[in-house]
Amino acid sequence: MSETGSFPWIPGNFLALPPDQSDLDGAGVVLIPVPYDSTTSFRSGAREGPGAIIEASYGLEDYDCELDSDVSLVGIHTTPALEPHMGGPAAMVQRVRQAVGGYTGKGKLVGVLGGEHSIATGSVQAHLESHPDLSVLYLDAHADLRDSYMGTPWGHASGARRIHEMCPLVLVGVRSLALEERDYIRSSSLPTFFWPPPGGDGPSMIGEILD
Repeated sequence: MSETGSFPWIPGNFLALPPDQSDLDGAGVVLIPVPYDSTTSFRSGAREGPGAIIEASYGLEDYDCELDSDVSLVGIHTTPALEPHMGGPAAMVQRVRQAVGGYTGKGKLVGVLGGEHSIATGSVQAHLESHPDLSVLYLDAHADLRDSYMGTPWGHASGARRIHEMCPLVLVGVRSLALEERDYIRSSSLPTFFWPPPGGDGPSMIGEILD
């Protein structure tokens, strides 16, 4: 396992787990870091996300009080970072799909650490191959429903649109969107929960989402 970040003496995997809890063969969960932000339109830096998440995890306890269990016992394997594809966002989506599919096909629960939102498309494509009844809960302050943005239908602003074309989707937390996206929500009857909720009734909205 590689050594990364500000703690070179700590194994560079999620939760800094020892080999017996992070070996691929025995792991129930696989995490794939994807340091990609090539379609970012406001400010770059999302590519630093995977490393920052992993480094921050060193300070987490393995015990989860809500689950009342030691989550490390399921085995969590962190792969090497997925190299960005310089052939464009469509090629990167396929690279993510192939990487995720290589583990879902083996029965692993796979998480992707980004990185910008476009990487979610490839992950969903791969999961649908193993779970055709998949539905997606999409948490974002932006709708990400543009059919195309800045010359590509595979960028960060189109992630939710591409996913909704593949499987059921629920958008939660939206506070900013384009007119095109509003029209798509209405025409497709896409379940969308804005933030702040109308009337400020957050608890009621959470119950509606769960229903």
